[in-house]
Amino acid sequence: MVRTATIAGLVWALGSAAIGAEWLVQPDDRSDRGGAQDARVTIVPRPKPRSADDGPRAANIRVDTNLVLIPVTVTDPMNRFVTGLEKEHFRIEEDKVEQTITHFASEDAPLSIGIVFDTSGSMGAKLQKSRMAVAQFMKTANPEDEFFLVQFSDRPELVVPFTTDTEEIQNRLAFTQSKGRTALLDAIHLSLHEMKRARNPRKALLIISDGGDNSSRYTESEIKNLVREADVQIYAIGIFEPIYSRGRTPEELAGPGLLSEVAEHTGGRHYAVENLNDLPDIAAKIGIELRNQYVLGYTPTNQQRDGKYRRVRVRLIQPKGLPPLRAFWRMGYYAPTQ
Repeated sequence: MVRTATIAGLVWALGSAAIGAEWLVQPDDRSDRGGAQDARVTIVPRPKPRSADDGPRAANIRVDTNLVLIPVTVTDPMNRFVTGLEKEHFRIEEDKVEQTITHFASEDAPLSIGIVFDTSGSMGAKLQKSRMAVAQFMKTANPEDEFFLVQFSDRPELVVPFTTDTEEIQNRLAFTQSKGRTALLDAIHLSLHEMKRARNPRKALLIISDGGDNSSRYTESEIKNLVREADVQIYAIGIFEPIYSRGRTPEELAGPGLLSEVAEHTGGRHYAVENLNDLPDIAAKIGIELRNQYVLGYTPTNQQRDGKYRRVRVRLIQPKGLPPLRAFWRMGYYAPTQ
């Protein structure tokens, strides 16, 4: 995640969180990466945000230098989220040059999230569970989050612009009908364009789709370049027929690879689903993952404004007494040009 020049609202994202001394591992989902979880996710409703009468809020922070923010998810060998790590457990490199971590946070900061929902003809029997997945995802939301909804079949449509009213999005999804082809790449393009209106520093897309693209004007290479430029994490739930199923088109066969590559470049993840009953729990898991990320911030030693792509690598310093841990992060960013 990259910030340049003025950054407002970093109190939530970069505030010094009080991190307990104990290692904390989230409930076991017993899934491999990209697989379905066996254990059901329990979600505790969040308290409403405090009112203006509850006391003064902290002032916004202004940063007058280039600041790079990298969200990092840490998991154990059973794919459970690991919290309680501290700044000294992380190292970060840019183009193989180690950087000094100047900001470290592990708070549940507000997010700007786009729901990218497939309504193509092949989604007919899958719509109900897909709607339930969105509902479960919304239950993990921070009260200060904002959302928008893009639906797509032959072409994408911004159905609900940014709103904090999650019920508005769920009500619109209740009337969706499946028809047409799949313009997935165009939907990602529209969503990243809408994300420019976001008011929160952290941004993410949740894509729910059942196949590859067969109706977009934008090409795969164009979207991959756009994703690399965007300051947005992408998570995808791919609802795919088994690989041995008859009648799968080349686009459908390419769907899992496309979603995986797009998601992983941004530090997000792709979950492939074959059992529709797993959809709601996986969506909830993604929501919880977004709430259990570390945010590492640094000022690059390379201050050239050349617009070039900078590759980022995060290394973990293995804590004593814990099994081997794995980190997921955004793979890089484009330097500013001005």
